[in-house]
This record gives sequence, structure tokens and C-alpha cells, in this order.
Amino acid sequence: MTLTQVWGMSIILVVSPIIGAIPLIDWFTYAVSGKDLKKLGTGNISVSAAFYHGGKLAGILAVLSEAGKGIAVVLLTRLFFPLGSTWEIVAIIALVLGRFFWGKGAGATNVTWGIVTHNPLASLLIALLGGVNFTIWREKQSGRVGVLVLMVVILSALKIHDSIYVLSTIVLASILIWIYQNIGDDLQLSSNQVNGESAKVFRFFRGDNGILSLNDVLNPRQVGAKASNLSLLSLWGYDVPQGWVIKAGDDVFKLCDFLQPSLSNPLVVRSSALDEDSLTASAAGIYDSFLNVTDKNSLQQAIIACLSSYDSSIALNYRQGNQEKAQGMAVIVQQQIQGLYSGVVFSRDPVNQLEDCVCIEALAGLATQVVSGEVTPEAYRVYFPDETLQGEGNTPREVLIEVAKMAREIENLCQGQPQDIEWTYDGEKIWLLQTRPITNLQPLWTRKIASEVIPGVICPLTWSINQPLTCGVWGDIFTIVLGKKAQNLDFGKTATLHYHRAYFNATLLGEIFKRMGLPPESLEFLTRGAKFTKPPLSTTLINLFGLWRLLNHEWKLHNRFNYDLDRHFNPLLDELTEIDPHSLSYQDLLRRIDDILTTLKKATYYSIFAPLSYSLRQKILKVLPEELDYRNIPEIASINDLKKIAIDARKLLSKDELASIDLTNYAAFFAYLTETNEGESILQNLEKCLDKYGYLSEVATDISVPRWRENSKQMKIIFTKFVGDNFTESSITKLEKKKDKWKVNTVQKRLELKGKVSTIYSQFLAHLRYSFLALDKKLLTENRLNQENDIFFLKLAEIKDYIIQKNQELNIVNIVKERKLEWEESKKITTIPYLIYGKPPHIDLTYQYTPTLTNSCLQGIGASAGIVEGKIKILKTLTDTENIDSDTILVVPHTDSGWSTILAQAGGIIAEVGGKLSHGAIIAREYGIPAVMDINHATDILQNGQLVRLNGVKGTVEIINEELKMQN
Repeated sequence: MTLTQVWGMSIILVVSPIIGAIPLIDWFTYAVSGKDLKKLGTGNISVSAAFYHGGKLAGILAVLSEAGKGIAVVLLTRLFFPLGSTWEIVAIIALVLGRFFWGKGAGATNVTWGIVTHNPLASLLIALLGGVNFTIWREKQSGRVGVLVLMVVILSALKIHDSIYVLSTIVLASILIWIYQNIGDDLQLSSNQVNGESAKVFRFFRGDNGILSLNDVLNPRQVGAKASNLSLLSLWGYDVPQGWVIKAGDDVFKLCDFLQPSLSNPLVVRSSALDEDSLTASAAGIYDSFLNVTDKNSLQQAIIACLSSYDSSIALNYRQGNQEKAQGMAVIVQQQIQGLYSGVVFSRDPVNQLEDCVCIEALAGLATQVVSGEVTPEAYRVYFPDETLQGEGNTPREVLIEVAKMAREIENLCQGQPQDIEWTYDGEKIWLLQTRPITNLQPLWTRKIASEVIPGVICPLTWSINQPLTCGVWGDIFTIVLGKKAQNLDFGKTATLHYHRAYFNATLLGEIFKRMGLPPESLEFLTRGAKFTKPPLSTTLINLFGLWRLLNHEWKLHNRFNYDLDRHFNPLLDELTEIDPHSLSYQDLLRRIDDILTTLKKATYYSIFAPLSYSLRQKILKVLPEELDYRNIPEIASINDLKKIAIDARKLLSKDELASIDLTNYAAFFAYLTETNEGESILQNLEKCLDKYGYLSEVATDISVPRWRENSKQMKIIFTKFVGDNFTESSITKLEKKKDKWKVNTVQKRLELKGKVSTIYSQFLAHLRYSFLALDKKLLTENRLNQENDIFFLKLAEIKDYIIQKNQELNIVNIVKERKLEWEESKKITTIPYLIYGKPPHIDLTYQYTPTLTNSCLQGIGASAGIVEGKIKILKTLTDTENIDSDTILVVPHTDSGWSTILAQAGGIIAEVGGKLSHGAIIAREYGIPAVMDINHATDILQNGQLVRLNGVKGTVEIINEELKMQN
């Protein structure tokens, strides 16, 4: 390659994107019409937008300018490379990328004229064949893809032996397809807004692939959510009145001729705006609807009036109030059902969430009476699973029960989003007229996963630190995958507190999953525990660039962690360990806290990404949890180290000494150890173990919860038990035998990394706690706080404001007092909802939640194999840990690494939250304890002393009737 060509490559790769980025269309449109395309419609600066918003002259100038760009980059290439070279295609690719990322347009005109200049004969053939296809079908998206496929085939056929050239054409076509799927289209806006010569161009490019039916699979971005939802209901097998959809630019007269309405065949005309029936705005009653349309002329007028209502003053004010841009209008025309009974059903009570019922309003006649609010309807409530009906009226019971069942079914099909459904009954069938989300029950908050990540009743200081850290890091990870698709997503709202408990925003996460191209079941995975399914291949290809970025971060995760471990984590941990926080001043303590928080942000990234990486590798490579070695995971390593010390203790103590000691009384045992020389050696080993694992706690992520270092009672209890159980070295080393496969090793590396990250993360949180305790003690000594641990009821910003700014107006004593009362009230709520719709319902402390037990078998997630029978012991905190043995089946609300010493004593484990990768599951598998996770409200459903049979494979807990068992 010559030096000239090297310079040419550089110039092409730099100049072509710059040419693409120059917004000539925007300039011409503004000069002609005074309109700024960036602030209109979709915000795209495209040829179609110029025609649409600027008129014919602006459109022609736009075509000429974009054609000139395509021609220019090809001619530029010929200054350095031979005619028709691969670099001409590369220059067009660079032009398109510049056009999309900086010029806010797709670049179709650029490519068209670039290819014409590149190879005129091939372009002519592409145009002829593509034109035939487009003229026949005139469906825009299919036409685009077809032309691009033809371009690749025809150009590649001319240079079939040049693999780089062929690859370049494929890349060009793929980029254009990807751009078309990620950019809005001004031609989808309402057709009644297009006038004059622009309308002709509009209607041609919009195309008309026949008349859309509600039996088709419809795209809500093209026909609105109302029409799309009706098509889904029809697809799911529900009875939906036959109907058709008129999109922007469709031929109204053609549809009217086709339908032929009459007195015997009345029709209804309804709006389906693109901003209607969304998760956040229903637009109910904003746009016009028309009933009893019985002739062709009336149908035409009704359609036009419905379209025109999109621009009414009411509609404009509504969109302005909701800060929404105009997106356009489609119209639904349906056969009108003559209902005997009709109404509206809410799959959840929109007023009282604690009432787990379906609400129905019904009347004799058409549903419009109920929706309009002009007539007081009959009100009913249906409770499941026993189908209890409350309410009186004339509507048949069997109709109401069936409607209620449909409502819950449709809610499940809509990934748990509560639904507002219009229905009518004609004496034979129940017809569904509409379904949409109940907007006042948004967003949907879920305790699932959140209750495992940060369980318990959370203090203000903990949340003021954890929420921005966790939400910020998750936002960073999602942005890696989504790129520009992450715009307008507020990751700060990923999590919140209700009743001082953490909840995740399932609605926001559902939108994130949707933009990532993940299947709808992804939201159900969070809200209802559904299996997480693989996305389709087409979705994976669309998000290829984002997934590649994520894969790149995952691949470098281990090296990046080791770098941060050496440069940031270990140096700061050494410093924190050496300096007693109680010896520091206020300013030094705040600097210490800031240093920890700065480093903790890096550690949080790894604490989220390492388990995610481990889980993905395990799922993809299909490695069973039983094939992995968990010895270096903190929850397992801590127990094994205690066992080794217990074995050494038995060697140091004589048989007579062991026989004389009450090993069921840990206090007496440790008192004996302090009086002997052998005991001193054992205590020193235990102290070293406590130094190593002192950062562990009941809830590692909550800095208000004490660490092992502060309360070693549980450690002493389990150690005493281990001495009495007479463990041997072989009972520990047999756990080391693991299969040696490359897949297992690949996953094992991530498991090891997960353990290291967990250790570092928990250590920083422990030091953060110790630092705040030092602040707490100083404020307490100076009588600025009343009681120990009061500092955990202040927020981080308030603490800094009070100390640094010396804000004396901030009465921290009163703030703590009020928040303590609120926190204590929240602690009294023994059972809270796992799902919250919109605003959290007020829970009266006298309210007693009674979970419905429809049969004697509970279904969860099997986490550790084995079948065991035993009696239940409910353990909500680590305060009551006496009398736990191999006949005890522990029921716990959650598990953390600090629970390891307790769980290892049990014969079986049941947890309200968690899965196969949770702390409790890992402990159970390592010690052969059957375990079932994710049984909601298990601590409320089950009772102390109850006999159950636990199946760790099937994930079931069967309640056994002891009397029947004795009879058998």
C-alpha cells in the first residue's frame, strides 16, 4: 500500500463522517419555512421530515443536499484508490454513521446516490427489482429491507471473489437495518396534518399493504396501544369484535367501501392514538368515539372527526400537561356488539391494594354507560381462589366470575401489570372491547430480589448511601448495553423504600428489558419468579453492539478487579485497619468516610457485575452448582476454619476434660478455656478467625447491623457445637473433590472472583459502620445525640451539613426522634406486600395478613437436593438460635453470609427469598442440607413445631398432619 493510500484511508475515515454530520437539511428547512426540525415531530433531520414539516421546496433541497453528500464521498475516495474499490463502500459506511450519530438521520438518500456513483449499472438493476417489489407491496419496512438485500446480492455477485468487498456491503446493509429499527419516522404522524404536495409524497412513502385487521399482529408504535392491545387479546384467544385499523395515510374511502355499514351492521369508530393507553397516561375521554354508525357517509365523517380530535384544544392541553410530544393517531373501526350486560373490570383494586380482589362495575346495556360516568353502575368484588362474590345487582353471577377470571389471566399475560378492561356480554359470549394498564397503579414495585440484596427494616443512613451507589452502578451497566437507548431513563428511580423496606421498580426494569430486546418474561422474572427465557436471535443481533460492550467488560472483569485490588482496595483497607477511627477528629472521620465511599463505588461495580458474570457463565455453560468448589466463599470458609479450630481443640483437650465439660453451654465452655493453658491457645486461634471474618453480619449491606467483631456470640455457640460433634479432617477435605472440566473451571474462576469481591465489599461496609459509630460516640459524648446508634437515623448529607457547615438550625435530636418512631412503626408491620402498585397502601398495625393456603404443599425453588422431615423453627433474626439440630427445619426471611454458622446446624432450610445462587443455597449444598428458597410469606404461613416434609429437588414443602401419620 502506497503512502498516498495510507493518507487517503485517514482522510476518508475522518472526512466522511464529518460530511454526514453537517445538518444541511435542517439549515435548508429553517431557511425556507423557519421551522427547526430538531424540535418537531420525532426530532429527526431527514428528507421525509423536510417534506413533512418544510414543504415541497425544503424537501427538494434536502434530497439534493443528501444526494450530493453520497456522491462527494465516493468521488473523494477516487482521489486515492481505483474506481469501484472497496474503500468507496467504506466511505459510504462512514458517511452513514456520521449522519446517524451526529446528523440525526438514517442516510438512505446518501446511500442511494453513493451507490449510483459507485456502480451505475448495478444501481439500475437494484432500482428495477426493488421498484417492482415496492410497487406491489408498498409496505415501507419490508421495502427497505428488500432493497438492501438486493443491494448486497447484486454488488457481491459482481465481486464474489473479493471477500472484503462482500463483507463491506453486508456491513453497510446491516447498519442501515439497525438504524431503521432505532429511529422514529415523521411519516407515521397523523395524516390529517399533511397538506398540499407533501401529502402525495407522504401517502406514497407510507404505503398501503391492504387494510389492517385486529386479527393481525400490530405494532403499538404504528397503530397505538389500544389497537395493539386488542390484537393481542385476539391472538391470545379472547373474543374481540371484528375490527380494522386506519393508519396515517390509509385510504379512508377504500375502507368505507369495503365495510358497508348499515342498520343491521352498525359500526363503532374509536381512537387509537400513539400516546393513548400507555403505562403512564390513559388519555381516557380525550379523543372522540362514535357509536351506531350505520351508513358509509357517516363512517367517513366519524373517521375524519376522530382523526381531527387529536388536534383539539383538550388533547393539546392534555399532552402539554403530561409533557408529551405529538406522536400521531390511528383509528379503530369495529363491529358494534349489542350487549345485554356490560361494564369495566379492574384486575386489582385501584383504591385499596391490600384487598386482593378483582373489582367490577356493570350495568344492563352498553359499556359506554359505565365508562361515561353518567349512570351509577352495580359494583362487585371477586376474591380468589374460592371465587367469593361481593355485591348485589342484576348481572348474572357466572358472567361476573368469568370476567374476573379473564381479568387476572390478562394481567398475567401482561407481565403482572394491573389491567383496566372494558367488556360486554351479548347473551352468548363475553366480548372484550379494550384493555389498558391502570395508570394510578404505576409503577409496579417488587420486593423480589430487593429483599435478598438488602433485607430487613432499613435505617435512613444506610439507604442514603446504598440507594445512589446501587442505582448508579446498575445505571452504568445498563448504559453499557443500551447506549443511546438509555436516554430518558431515570436510573435513580430503580429502587425505593416502602415501609422502610427496599423495593425495585419493576416497571422501569421492564422498560429497560424491553429496550435491551429481552423477552416480556423478564419482568415476570422479577415480579412473579418466572423462568428467565433467552431472547430471540433477531433481538440479539439488533443489540449486538451493546452486548459486545458488555462482553468486553465481562471478559476484562478479573484483570480490572486485580488492578483495583492492588491500587485502591488493599491500600485503603490496610490504612483503615491500622488507624482507630475513635482517635480521629470530626473532619478526619468525614474524610475517612468519603475515602471509603469513593472506593466503595468501585467495589459496588464488582459486587454487582461479578455475581452477574458468574450467573451468566453458569447458565450458558450449563454447569451444575454441585460441580463447583465453594470453599473460598466467605460463608463456607468461615465455617470450615471454625471446624479446623474445633478439631485442634479436641487434640489439645484430654478425653477426661471433654467429658467433664458441658458442650451444650457455650458460656461455661469458654469460661473453662480461659482458665487453662490449652484453652488460651484455642482462644488465640479463635481471635485470629474473628479478625479474618469479623466483617460478616446478619445483613452485610446494612451498615446499621452489628458485625461478628462486635458480637461473637453466634460464633462461640457454633464453635462449641463443633467441638461436641467430633469433626475430623476427612469430613472437611472430602468437600475438595470436584470435577475437572474446562467449563467447570471457567465458571469456577468467576465464583472465586465473586467470593473475593464479596469479601472486599463487606470489609469496606464494616469499616464504614465503624467510622459512623465513632462519629456517633463523639456526638453522644458532646450531648448532641441522646442514644447510641442514633446516627443511623440521619442521612449522610445531613451529617455532613451539621458537622462541616455547622448548621445549628438542623435539630438532629428531633429528626432522629421522629425517624425512630417511623422506623419502629415500620418494624411492627410483620407482613408487607411483595408487590406494590403505584403508591404504597397504608397498613394499619392492627391489620393481620393471613396468607391463603389452598393446599398443604408450598412450591418454591429447589436449591439443595434431598428429602427431609422435621419440625419447623421460625427464625426472623439471629437472636433466637438455641435448640437447633439436624431435626430442625429452619424458616428464615432471608440469608446472608453472616447466617452461615446458624444454617449449618439445621436439618433443612426454607427461605422466603433467594434462589439457587443465594448464600443459604450455597451453605446448604456444601453441607448436604436440603433447602427450598423463594416461598413468599413462609414465616407467616408456617408455624413453630409444625411437621413438614421438604424436597430440595422439587422445591416443595409439604405440611404433614401428625395424627394421620400416626394412624398410618
